[in-house]
Amino acid sequence: MIEVKHVGKTFELTRKEVKESNASTATRKVVDDVSFTCKPGRVFSLLGPNGAGKTTMLRMIASILKPTSGQILVAGLDTQQSPNEARRQMGFLTGSTGLYDRLTATEMVKYFADLYGVSASDFNTRRDRIFALLGMEGFAHKRCGQLSTGMKQKVSIARTIIHDPNVVVFDEPTSGLDVITAENIIQLVTDLKAQGKTVIFSSHIMSEVDLLADDLAIIHQGKLLFNDTMEAFRAQMQASGLTREFIRIIHQSGNS
Repeated sequence: MIEVKHVGKTFELTRKEVKESNASTATRKVVDDVSFTCKPGRVFSLLGPNGAGKTTMLRMIASILKPTSGQILVAGLDTQQSPNEARRQMGFLTGSTGLYDRLTATEMVKYFADLYGVSASDFNTRRDRIFALLGMEGFAHKRCGQLSTGMKQKVSIARTIIHDPNVVVFDEPTSGLDVITAENIIQLVTDLKAQGKTVIFSSHIMSEVDLLADDLAIIHQGKLLFNDTMEAFRAQMQASGLTREFIRIIHQSGNS
């Protein structure tokens, strides 16, 4: 489970940033009093336009960034008081994480398994299952520097879940991928849900949200505009289609 309690994040601006943005203060609040809960066996989708605070929120959950205020619990562990223990319970995928070009796909995943103390027998079992699910067998022994964008994304996902985490955080997992690769990842999310994992993901693709999400939160300018089940979201819709309703909520917040 993930519990986000009244979390805020404020960044200090450099003099150059203050000047370029014509800001009245030397700080920028990117997350403002956000609270939500992601439950085991359910998929939680965090939506918002670019610059809304999504990635900052996910990085705070992953304990890469520290909240300025509030508390985040991952599997019952406070990410500020017990960051290392919380990270062991979690897999975090972000598009900005690189791979070691000289390592093969298998070596890359094995490296992360070793960091988490996964035994050789557990690694072999999990590797075979994950590689089969993601269709990685054909390039398992190719160097990462020789792989396509979609193949690299699969390697990143495999290393994210090789330690069998209870909580999985995906930041735009299918961004820029071909249809077949994206479908593999969607199937993986479905599989993780069936295993009772807590899954949170952000996406710009509303068809994925419609297909996968059990619960939904919309964030804009650091504030939470909606936080409920997908059923509740559909029930309150005033526009025709999820994308138009998402846009309506964002525009409404700007006019309020």
